[in-house]
This record gives sequence, C-alpha cells and structure tokens, in this order.
Amino acid sequence: MNAKADSFNSFAVLAHPMVAEAAEEAKLVTRYLKDRKLAAVDGYLNDETLRQRVREGEFDLVVALGGDGTVLRAGHLCAPYNVPILAINMGSFGFLIEVTKGNWPEPLDRLMKGEYWFEERMMLHTEVWREKDCIGDWEVLNDTVIARGENVRPVHLSTSLDGQAVTTYVADALIVATPTGSTAYALAAGGPILPPELRNILLMPVAPHLSIDRAIVLAEGSTVSVTVLSEHEVVASGDGQDALQLVKGDRVDVRASEYIVRFVRFQEVGYFYRKLVSLMDQHPSAGAVK
Repeated sequence: MNAKADSFNSFAVLAHPMVAEAAEEAKLVTRYLKDRKLAAVDGYLNDETLRQRVREGEFDLVVALGGDGTVLRAGHLCAPYNVPILAINMGSFGFLIEVTKGNWPEPLDRLMKGEYWFEERMMLHTEVWREKDCIGDWEVLNDTVIARGENVRPVHLSTSLDGQAVTTYVADALIVATPTGSTAYALAAGGPILPPELRNILLMPVAPHLSIDRAIVLAEGSTVSVTVLSEHEVVASGDGQDALQLVKGDRVDVRASEYIVRFVRFQEVGYFYRKLVSLMDQHPSAGAVK
C-alpha cells in the first residue's frame, strides 16, 4: 500500500477497442467528469494520439474500461510515466478490478473527496539475448512465458539464478511471474498465490516431465536467466502479447522492473483475499456460477 499524494484534474478515459459497450460507457464517464468541471477525454486504449498524450504527462489519471487484459495493457502504457490507473470492469472476469460497470459514480465521487489509496504492483523487465545481441525486451505486469511452439514436444530450458545454475526444465512451458501474475497462468498451472504487495519472482513449470514440478519463489532482487536447449521451435511472450521466436542458445533474462503499476483502490487493504475467494470456482468460461 502507498499513501495518496495526488489530486486529479485531468483524465484519460480509455476503452477496450473491441468492446463497443466499453466505448459507450467511457463517454458516460467522461461526461460525468466534465459535469464536475474536470478535464476529461475518452477514446480507445490503442489510439496512438491519446497514448502519446499519456506519455507526455497530460493526464493525472487513466480510467481503463475492459477486463483484466485491458488493465495489463493500460499498465504497460502508464507505468513508465507513473500515471495511476482506475479500472472499470466491462469484461467477464476481473482479478485486478474492483469497480464494476454502471457502479462507477460512487467511486468517482470518493476519488474527488480523497477517499482512496494507491496499491503498487511490481513489474518484470525481460530481455532476450541471441549471442551478444538483445533481440527483444519488454515490461510485464503478469508474466513472461517461455514455451513450446506449434510442435507438441516439451522444451528443454536451462535455468540459472543470479548467474548460478539451478536446474534444467523439461516441460511445455516455464512461467516467470510477478505476485500479480500468480493469479493468472501460474495459478492455472497449479502455482501458489502470492500477496500482490510482494516483490518476489515466481518460477512455475507447466506439465514438467521428470524435472522439478514445484513452484519456486525467489528472493527479492533476483535475476533469472533461461537458456533454450531445444532444437525445435520455442517462443517467449510477455503478458500474452505477440510471441518472439527463439532458437537454441537464446537466453531470456528476467528481473524486477524499475517501474511499478499504481492502482487506485477504495476497499480496505485486505480486500485481495476476499476478492480472491469470491472469484475462485466462478470463472465464467467454466460455466460455474454461484
């Protein structure tokens, strides 16, 4: 948790570009803010003009409308410029979101009154090296995944920690996750749930074969290096974005990013565990509704 020290006068209200309902709701939020004599613009999260205005520091707060994927993309945009995010859930699932569609006026009023706090979530910085050349790098809020490609064969990945060899995984994938990411792909793979305020890195293999099959939680400040030993196709991806093709000998280095994502929160600090329990066994794609 971090104490608030901001006042909000200028808002970018950004909607998921593929959800028409989110764009409509964004216009309502913008009108609500303007009626209270605040500066606000709305548009799509992939609008490059609006994204550049965020980078230039024009806005005090980004209001993101969508699901958890929208929040991840908003985090990628906002974190390097220390712009906080208030997320409104327009999707079917929302581990990262506490404000729901149609129920945002009361939280916005509380925001104006200063009745909020900032939750800080760590990110990971990933670099992909091919011999002496860095062929890709990214910042992620959830995870970096090194996985098999189209070939249905496990990948062989040599893993070291701070320069010291740890183990070789033979698995479908290796997930390198933040505490935020511990409730995403890593959770589906059977990993532990980490409190979001931690700054530890989680290693979680997917379908390991005769290799370590347990999650490893690393100390804060650790750097993980994963070297590809497989001859067949291997890919790396950050937060589910477009994958980068890897070849034998490529190395993926992952460490804590210098950036953090700041979320505006209204519930008390212990909200995370109550929300987690309420969402478990209720994923909409599984058809289980309680």
